[in-house]
Parts: sequence; structure tokens; C-alpha cells
Amino acid sequence: MGPKYIFITGGVVSSLGKGLAASSIGALLESRGLKVTLQKYDPYLNVDPGTMSPYQHGEVYVTDDGAETDLDLGHYERFTHARLSRDHNWTAGKIYESIITKERRGDYLGKTVQVVPHVTDEIKAALRKVAHSTSSGQADEVDVIIAEIGGTVGDIESLPFLEAIRQMRLELGPENTLFIHVTLVPFIETVGELKTKPTQHSVKELRGIGIQPDILLCRTSRPLTHEIKAKIAMFCNVSEDGVITARDVGSIYEVPLALADEGLDEKILQRLRLETQTTDLKHWRDLVHRLKNPAGSVTIGVVGKYVQLHDSYKSLGEALVHGGLAHNLRTEIAWIESEGLETEPNWPRQLAGLDAILVPGGFGKRGIAGMLRAIRYARENKIPFLGICLGMQCAVIEFARNLCGLPEADSTEFNPATPHRVIYKLRELLGVEELGGTMRLGAWPCRLHPGSLAAQAYGTQEISERHRHRYEFNREYEETLTAHGLRFTGATPDEIYVEIVELAPAGPHSGHPWFLGCQFHPEFKSKPLAPHPLFRAFIAAAYQHRKRAGREAVPVAFKTASSS
Repeated sequence: MGPKYIFITGGVVSSLGKGLAASSIGALLESRGLKVTLQKYDPYLNVDPGTMSPYQHGEVYVTDDGAETDLDLGHYERFTHARLSRDHNWTAGKIYESIITKERRGDYLGKTVQVVPHVTDEIKAALRKVAHSTSSGQADEVDVIIAEIGGTVGDIESLPFLEAIRQMRLELGPENTLFIHVTLVPFIETVGELKTKPTQHSVKELRGIGIQPDILLCRTSRPLTHEIKAKIAMFCNVSEDGVITARDVGSIYEVPLALADEGLDEKILQRLRLETQTTDLKHWRDLVHRLKNPAGSVTIGVVGKYVQLHDSYKSLGEALVHGGLAHNLRTEIAWIESEGLETEPNWPRQLAGLDAILVPGGFGKRGIAGMLRAIRYARENKIPFLGICLGMQCAVIEFARNLCGLPEADSTEFNPATPHRVIYKLRELLGVEELGGTMRLGAWPCRLHPGSLAAQAYGTQEISERHRHRYEFNREYEETLTAHGLRFTGATPDEIYVEIVELAPAGPHSGHPWFLGCQFHPEFKSKPLAPHPLFRAFIAAAYQHRKRAGREAVPVAFKTASSS
């Protein structure tokens, strides 16, 4: 027997939380002992989000196999044990690219290529492609595939995807497919009422293209009364127990519990005729309890160039929360625009009082001077520092300029003519052009130096982390920087690429409590139930700094980086 399919669509407005709904459903089904995987279908014509502006699209999430994907895949992996790949995110551009390639190759034998059946068949093939999981190192049958259709019902772009899932219901039958529609029940303040009409119209639009939803997830700020549920059920042709209150909650990690309290997982199992073990949400309940009852807090300054849209750093923000949860601490994030540190005369005021400073990844020259100022401030004032990707590269540049007598040290990304290119492009590094692309993407192995901050955090010397960058550290400058107190504590096994830098605990610039830069993106592998080791250690260092500054006593539940 093949896998069951759950199709999640959205109506009325965008940003209703389809991705979190899909992730939470995945978590609930896993708690029942089922093996799940998740897919995202985006209706835009970009082949992938890799070249899209962070202000428009938010974060680009990277999988182990190097796929640049939608940020919802980050939610999927954080909430479940599913290991995702390029086959789990499909855009209209990617679908059409595949079809046009086949047409040019002659695969359609002279037929007229049309949306139906060719585009819809390609979408259905992509849906079936992930029926097996390789998370255990071998092919395992997946019990349930959860597919989220991006966009809003009524958009012309999403019609081929909706037509494809309509056909899937006909081909597989109602016992193997389930339609869940996420919609809005707004509360109108002026009349003091919840209004069901937007949901009615959204479902009418969906039914007009041949899809009758089985379950409605009604986003609302107020509880839905029995009367309102009955009204929605009647006008939308849905059974009353299929109308689910998806009420606003304080944290995204409360969503699985809120949906479980509505009996959503039980209703899904009944409709798909699945028999499973009883649900076990003990870990999620413990997580939410710690989230709501912290024993202390830390404030982390994130100095970035896209901070106006926090979705640009979605995984990063969540990883910082996870690091705090590992110590029963609440993580407060101070979002600091790096360009503001360049222009404001009294810029140190923005960094004063922080327990730690983090400089994240990014591309381009804008805001770099502000990042360098923040890094120098953290180094000189002995504030715990974590630099990720671009943040690591800036840490190297700042160190070379201010401590190694190389005031013109730079990255060729920012100044191609720099006489001291301590950071430069992959192709410049290897001197070849046959790499197929300019970026280092996906999972790469790394070997850690014994006794380093990184090795202490990970508890091992062999790790694998995900990358997304074009520029690398130039090892010609390694000896110079090492002589002045910068340690290179992580590298690929072939020693070609530097992965981690730290300030030496002893030497010309000793005494810094915690200063680390990594070329990879550790945030992509952090989960609320399994915080990433680097973020766990970083938050521990931040809390120790807070304690030294006399801002808070150590909570009973606090753990050091080495014991957590």
C-alpha cells in the first residue's frame, strides 16, 4: 500500500500559517508513530528562491543536498524528523523548466504540450517522487506525504497545482487523500463579531475548481463557538467536526498542542483510515512549559543587513530561541541594522547592554562597515560573539586590519583590488572554472581541533554542516593571523577550506570568553527539541557574561556549555 496524501491550501489572505500548519500536522502524526515527509509547491516562476531578494521572499533555506528552498522547509525540518531535499520544494518555474527541457529533447513525440495533462502530470510525478525516505540511510516507505500548495486560492498562478491535487483525489480515492484548507475568520472590532463570510467565499472558490475540503483550519483571534462552527460547516459543505479552531498562540511551538487539543490528529487518522499508537506529546508539552516559564533571560544583538524583515533570518531567530531553551532561558533578540552603526555618531549606544553579539550571513558590500564595528566592539569589550558565514569573514577582516597591521585587508567581494585579499572567491582559490557554479552549497564535512570552543560545544571532532556562500578564507594569510592570536579550529578533511575561526585563549589577545566564527550556517540544523550545539554554547556564554555584568543571577536550571 502506498502513502497517504494530505494537501494543504490557503484562502482569503496570504501568511495565514500554512507552513506552520503543515509542520504541526507532521509533528502530530509523528507523535502517533507514523513516518511523514513534507513538500512545498510555490506558484512563482523563479526556478528556486536563491536569487530572490530577502525583503521579498525572506530566508533561503538550504538542505543537505544543496537545494536553495523556501523557508517553510525550515519549519518542516524543525518540527519533524523528516530529512528534506531538492525533491521537497517545487516551484512553477522548476516544473516548467523540466517540461520545456523534455519538449526540446523530443520526449513528447511531437504532441502539443499543454497545462493539462503535461504540467499536471509533472506535478503529480513530483508528489509521488518522495514516497520513500532515506533518513535512516536506506529507503523506507513513508506513511504520509504532507504537501503544501503556496499562494492563495483564486490566484491564477496556483491553478495547475490545484488541478493536479484534484486529479490525485480521483486517482487515489478519498481514503488515501485529504484536503485541508486554511482560512480566516476575522474579528471585526466595530461590531464585536467574528465573520464567517471570508471563509465561505474561499471555500466556494475552491469548490469551483473541483476541490471539496475535508477539514477547515480557521485562523482566528477568538474561540469559535458551536454556532459559528455549525454555520461554517453548513455553508461550506464540511462536517462540523471538520471545522477546527486555529487560534492565535504566543509561540509557534504551541501550535501542535493547540491543534491536538482540537482533536485534529484524530480526525485526520479517521478520514485516512489509519490505525496508530496513542499520541505522545510529552516532549512538546515540556518544551512549551519551559518556553512559558524561563528561569532567566539573555539579550542577543543580531547585527545584519536585512533586519527590517525578520523572516530574512527565520532559522537564525529560531535557533537562538532553541539555544535559550536548552538552558531554560528566554532569548530576547535586539535586531540592529548594520548600516545604522555606520551613520549614527553615538553608535556604541546601540550595542551597550547586550549579553552577546551575532553577525549573520548575507551578500554584498552594503552594511559591512557597521558589521566590522560591531565585531571590534565585541572583541575589545570581551562580549561573546558568533559570526556566521559573512559574519565569520568580517571577523577575519576586522582581525587582520586592526591586529595584524593590514589596514587594507578585505574581501574581493567588497574590494576586488584589495592588496590583502584575506577572503576571496572559490574560483580564485582553486584557479579553475569547471566547478559548475560559484557557490558552495549543502552539507560538507568538517574536522574540529581538540580542545577548541567548537569541539567542546559539539562533543565530537567530526561534524557536517550546511553551506551557502561564494567566498572563502585565503589560507595564505593563516600564518600571519595565527601569530597574532586567531585560531583556525575547523576545516574540511582535505584541509582546503577553513570552516571555523576562534580567538586563542592565550596569546597577544587572550582573555576573551567566547569568540567564534563559522563559514557554515548552523541555524539550518537546529530544532526546538534538539538545539544546535553552537547556539547552546553561545547562549551559555551570553548568560555567563550577563551574570558577570551583574544583570541577573544564575537560574537553578542553568547548564554550562560543556554539561548541556
